[in-house]
Amino acid sequence: MAPGLYRHEKRIALPFVLLSSCCFLGGAAFGYYVVFPPAFRFLMGYSTDYLTALPTVKEYFSLSLRLLIAFGTVFELPVFMVLLAKIGIVDTTFLRKNRKYALLISFIIAAILTPTPDVVNQMLMGVPLVILYEISIAAVWLFGRKKLPGFTENPPKAED
Repeated sequence: MAPGLYRHEKRIALPFVLLSSCCFLGGAAFGYYVVFPPAFRFLMGYSTDYLTALPTVKEYFSLSLRLLIAFGTVFELPVFMVLLAKIGIVDTTFLRKNRKYALLISFIIAAILTPTPDVVNQMLMGVPLVILYEISIAAVWLFGRKKLPGFTENPPKAED
C-alpha cells in the first residue's frame, strides 16, 4: 500500500495501521483469555450423568475463532471513531449527546456477536463496548480535532 501513497498520506496512515493492529490484537487477547473460558464452560455445562459433551476440534476452533474475530473487531471502535472525527462526521458533542443510544446499541451488538446465548458472555462484550465508547469520546477529543487534508466543512463551489 505504501508505494501508492503520498508522503503526507503515509504520515496519517501509519499511526492508524499501528493503532488498529494493536487494538485488534488486544481485543482478540481479551476475547480468548477473558471471555473464552466462561463461554466454553457454558457450552460444556450441558453435560449430565447420561449426556457427555464431547466437542470436536472443529467446534472448539469455530467458537474460539468467532470470539477472536468478534472481540478484535469490537476493540477497533476508538480507532474508527477517531477516523470518523478526522473526516468530520462525528465530534465529541455528538458522541456525548448520543451516549444513551450507544449504550443500547452496544448491548444489541453484544447479543448478536456472542456465539453463546448466555447473559454472562453478552455482558462480557457489552460492558467493554460501553467502556470503549467512552474511550472513543476521549480519543476523539484528543486526536480528532484536526481534519484530514481534503475533507473540509464547506467544499469549494464549482464556478460556471
